[in-house]
Amino acid sequence: MKPELLSESAIQQQMTPLPGWQREGTELVKEFRFTSYLAGIEFVRRVGGLAEAMNHHPDLFVGWRKVTVRLTTHSAGGLTRLDFELAGQIASVEAVPTNPA
Repeated sequence: MKPELLSESAIQQQMTPLPGWQREGTELVKEFRFTSYLAGIEFVRRVGGLAEAMNHHPDLFVGWRKVTVRLTTHSAGGLTRLDFELAGQIASVEAVPTNPA
């Protein structure tokens, strides 16, 4: 079953508890910064596990000490509850200290 697109008001309401996330068209976007390249890679590994468990996969762009996460529901053509659920779970990953060693 294809997830339903959220209304504009629902999107605004869902964005309130997600500090740092921005809306860019049909995507939720946030750049995460780290103290080392490997800390960013560990973050990607953790986000990948969450995404796989939800069967909802973000676009992840890895740079030097930063990772940009882009969320959208491609099958629905925009933002759905899945995007906001995953963004909320990613916030819990961000709060966990990473130890790349």
